[in-house]
Amino acid sequence: MKNNALTLPDGYWQDAKGYLVPESLIKPIDKARDSLVREIVINAKGVNKALSDFKAQSFGDIQAFVDLSIEEYDTRLGGKKGNLTLYSFDGRYKVQRAIQERIAFDERLQAARSLIDECVQEWTAGSGPEIKIIVEKAFAEDNEGNISTGRVLGLRRYDITDSRWLRAMEAIGESVQVVNSTSYIRVYERDNNGQYQPVSLDVAGV
Repeated sequence: MKNNALTLPDGYWQDAKGYLVPESLIKPIDKARDSLVREIVINAKGVNKALSDFKAQSFGDIQAFVDLSIEEYDTRLGGKKGNLTLYSFDGRYKVQRAIQERIAFDERLQAARSLIDECVQEWTAGSGPEIKIIVEKAFAEDNEGNISTGRVLGLRRYDITDSRWLRAMEAIGESVQVVNSTSYIRVYERDNNGQYQPVSLDVAGV
């Protein structure tokens, strides 16, 4: 058996616990299974590299086209956060460049929560608990201790003019931090009904 981590003595395989096992004691079905798994893994790594190369080349080609458009035609392409959709001349195909950012809140969120709690305690005295429930849901933590950014940011949609609430909303906005971003290339082909169908680049989707 081949092992990239170390050189094994002739006639021995290494099992999952790291023990050396004489090849003569290994059943043919175990050898066949090992061979199948390794073959699939080698092929998967080849596909993975091909996808990685495709993504890098596609992003490079798209950016080169954007630069060309700006330089020669003074046409600025791309939407919010660099998102971009390009169509073939006949409209049959489209390619999307998508940038998805993951955001989180820093310590200023706690200051915002304190200001909001002051408002809620005053407003709910002798009135309905609806606003309190909304706030509690917004700041509820999941099983991993994370707070939903969508629900917290959603609080800014409420038309509340209390100065404390406004300061809290400002603190929420300032506390947003981009943790990381993920880039995607999505490819579509238009079907006979005029609907764009994705060209799947996911093993589960083919």
